[in-house]
Amino acid sequence: METMQIGRGKLTWLNGGVNFLDGGAMFGVVPKPLWGKKYPSNEKNQIELRTDPILVQIDGKNYLIESGIGNGKLTSKQLRNFGVLEESSIDRSLEKLSLTVDDINAVLMTHLHFDHACGLTRPAGDGYEPVFKNAEIYVSQVEWDEMRNPNIRSANTYWKMNWEPIAEQVETFEDEITITNGLKLIHTGGHSDGHSILVFEDGDETWLHMADIMATHAHQNKLWVMAYDDYPVTSVHEKEKWMAVGYQKQAWYTFYHDAYYRAIKFDESGNVLDEVKRERYDYE
Repeated sequence: METMQIGRGKLTWLNGGVNFLDGGAMFGVVPKPLWGKKYPSNEKNQIELRTDPILVQIDGKNYLIESGIGNGKLTSKQLRNFGVLEESSIDRSLEKLSLTVDDINAVLMTHLHFDHACGLTRPAGDGYEPVFKNAEIYVSQVEWDEMRNPNIRSANTYWKMNWEPIAEQVETFEDEITITNGLKLIHTGGHSDGHSILVFEDGDETWLHMADIMATHAHQNKLWVMAYDDYPVTSVHEKEKWMAVGYQKQAWYTFYHDAYYRAIKFDESGNVLDEVKRERYDYE
């Protein structure tokens, strides 16, 4: 597991699963000759994507960014259509750190699409139960409202089994919320109407988790947004804003989906200053 220390915060990437999605969908209107230079695809035009939560340990508390793709919840058809080759093994990742799911104090959800939220619950008897029973689960109010009342498009990714068992654990916010000193969830919209990002500042050290408005390192260009985005123009404007902030601070950008990098630091011109690569495995 890759680990890095940024100010008071220790970040560790857990194993949340891997899937393969269509590269064209992941890069929207960007032509393949451009995105293909930055992110490889297979013979089916699919690109490898992680769903790896980040354990953030600050001042003795354990926070989890996202929850992974889950385990034992997707049908055989969904596993095939979403290109899932490996489901979550967060329990085993935490065990290596002498922790369990019961040690997680809070789960910080940037949004509640299935590939981020399936790990919040697990099969139990004829239904489902919370995985992180002692955790508060933070998400924007807009996202929580749509999760429970999806529209004709979002019903394909907002599922009852992912929200009903954890409803009493959910804490919502409007524009932003301070989770602990220096760590904030900030509502941006864009990828979904309730999408949020995370910002951590500790002295001169900063990291930003842009979630799905910068899903991989190849999405650094502010105009490169997904076909999956509900509000792509909002994604463009929010990325433009937060890339400028991060460049000025020479901040680290962390990733949930990237199969090749865990984090990258850019200078004021957007050039790479430093990087943490993901340890690669062979899934074939």
